[in-house]
Formats: sequence, C-alpha cells, structure tokens
Amino acid sequence: MMNVFCKTLLASALATATLASAHAADPLTVYGKLNVTAQSNDVNGETETTIQSNASRFGVKGAFELSSSLEAFYTIEYEVDTGDDVKENFKARNQFVGLRGGFGSIAVGRNDTQLKQSQGKVDLFNDLEGDIKNLFKGENRMAQTATYVTPSFSGFKFGVTYAASGDSDQLEQDGYSVAAMYGDSGLKKSPIYASIAYDSDVKGYEVARATVQGKIAGFKLGAMYQQEEKVYEYDEDNEVVNPFNGDSYTGYLLSASYTIDAVVLKTQYQDMENKGDSWTIGADYKLGKPTKLLAFYTNRSYEEVENDDKFIGLGIEHKF
Repeated sequence: MMNVFCKTLLASALATATLASAHAADPLTVYGKLNVTAQSNDVNGETETTIQSNASRFGVKGAFELSSSLEAFYTIEYEVDTGDDVKENFKARNQFVGLRGGFGSIAVGRNDTQLKQSQGKVDLFNDLEGDIKNLFKGENRMAQTATYVTPSFSGFKFGVTYAASGDSDQLEQDGYSVAAMYGDSGLKKSPIYASIAYDSDVKGYEVARATVQGKIAGFKLGAMYQQEEKVYEYDEDNEVVNPFNGDSYTGYLLSASYTIDAVVLKTQYQDMENKGDSWTIGADYKLGKPTKLLAFYTNRSYEEVENDDKFIGLGIEHKF
C-alpha cells in the first residue's frame, strides 16, 4: 500500500511541476538525492560487503503567497532505501505544513527538532557510518510537532519545537527542543556559524548541545560539545522510571575539511564518555554541481567491546 501511494505521489508531483509554469496557482519543487555506497563492514569481528543507500530520498516542497505579508509552505519527504530486500522500501521523513511572514514561521507535522537542526553542517559524514547519531543522542525527527522560528535579528535566530505526548516515542510525556543560532549554517553568507540548543524530555532524554563552525585559511573547522541524560522510560509495570539515576554524560566532536579544486578532504573525531569514540577520514570528488564521488573510512570503538567496528566505503551521490 505504501509503495503504491508513494509512486502515485511522485507521479502527481512530476505532473504538477510540469504544469506549474502554465498555472501559477501553487508551484512546487520535486527534489531529492541518491547516495549509494559499496562498503566493507567489519562489525564485532564479522565482515560483510554491502551495497547500501544512505538516507537517499525524494520529496516535494512548495510555497504559496496568501498575501503581501503571509505565505503558506509545505514539505512531504520520503526516504528511499535502495538496499532493502523488500519492495516496501519507503520511510517517512519530514512532512509538515506551515505559515511564515514578518513574525517568523510556524510549522506543524513530522519534523526535525530544533536541537537536531542546530548542528548546521558540522557533521561532515552525515548519513554515513561516521554520522554523529551513532554516539550522540538528540538526532530526532518527531512525528507530532509544532515548531516556531523567529525572524533573523542581526544574524540571530531562535526556535522552539513542541513534541506532543501523543507521539509514541514520547512515552506520554510532552517534550520541548529550543535553539539559538547565529550566522549561515552553509557558511556562504557568514564566515562563522554557532548555536546552542537544549532538549527537555524529548524521546526520554535531556540534551544540551553547543556547536560552532567557521572558515579559516581555506579550512572549514567545526566543533560540538554535548551533555545528555536519560530521564525516563517504562518498566515492566508500565511505570515511568529513571534507570540511570540522573547520571549525565558528556561528549565532543571535532571536524575539518579542506578543498583543493574539485576535491574535498575531510576528517572527523567524536567521543562520548559512556559509549566510546569514532574517527573518520574521507574525500569527495565533484563531477558536477549535482554529482560527486565519495570515499570514507570509519573506525568506531565502543566501551567494553573488544573489537573495533571498521567501515570502508566508495560511492556516488546525485542530487536532483
């Protein structure tokens, strides 16, 4: 059923996009990317070879001017898992609708939390084996959210996401994710990007995060500091409990990249005191604006696990 629905959605989106120039009522954009890698994965001493997609996706997004000061906007996005061995390989990603104007923007639906969005582009191996989500909590996309983001004030923006208790991941608890951000996360309009963010009772955790990234002498350098605490889960009697007795753990991430013509050299190190550490090196080779070749090596070491996990991959990414 999901597969049929998604095919219908994509076909409708393509047809609508084709007609958009002739009908200015509600133009939309069809977008996405395919990121597929051939990998050798050595996990807990066992090695296998895979051809896998790394959060490949497609979606439609658009906006409609309701008045000179008010605009409606929306996004419907799905992950496409090319490596899944079944045909039902669509998974829901961000899917929301909202309004924006001089007051900022309000969106409701399935969405990334403000803490997750606050990382900007400091994670140089996002969606690959070096992704920060493997050691850090807080990389959450919640199903039932309402998000407000202020207009920019001299480069500063503030945002809050409300995660409703009806979301099954919230275990009947309301949650909030807040962030303050400065600069352009793509480092195109400003030489530095910085943010601080906090999750309160989001998916059972409280998380505090500070992120900074900047351009210096041809390098892009980034850092992140995180403190996290598990605050609740359900026990066998369906009661909310705190199995960690309020213990909190800290971690950090350092990343760097350097561009030489069409090649981007990248490296990243991450550590979380109760889990372990991870380091990754890699390179991208730009074939054209939408297409690049990529290679990476990731070594991840978990606490109290004898063997390190090792991943080596070669792949291609194409955006449309």
